[in-house]
Amino acid sequence: QVTLAEYGGGLVQPGGSLRLSCAASGASFGYYHMGWFRQAPGKEREGVSCMRLSDGSTDYAESGKGRFTISRDNARNTVYLQMNNLTPEDTGIYYCAADSQTPDEYPCQLDPIIIRTLKLYDYWGQGTQVTVSS
Repeated sequence: QVTLAEYGGGLVQPGGSLRLSCAASGASFGYYHMGWFRQAPGKEREGVSCMRLSDGSTDYAESGKGRFTISRDNARNTVYLQMNNLTPEDTGIYYCAADSQTPDEYPCQLDPIIIRTLKLYDYWGQGTQVTVSS
């Protein structure tokens, strides 16, 4: 059983930055895939970024490419999402999730249809609110 806890959300002005943290406990998650997702008011949850922890390979949604960076600290069992040049469209609840279902030889996944069909990302944090507003 994996427990995830997100930290670092808050209110930031457009153009500002935030770093979200996701601390994992309860299991060795070195072979998992980790993802960051967000849900804006009235919208469906969407994938933002993910990482295959075994080799650090990453993927990003188009909305975050060039602005967001996912990273990890294996010693602390923590995954981070550095978000720069934030816009009001980035407002939402941000969740981290751990995927123990995808075999390690496959990359991490952000496609919502694949995630839903294969029931990936079986562990979720409680979410942290990010509000970008002047």
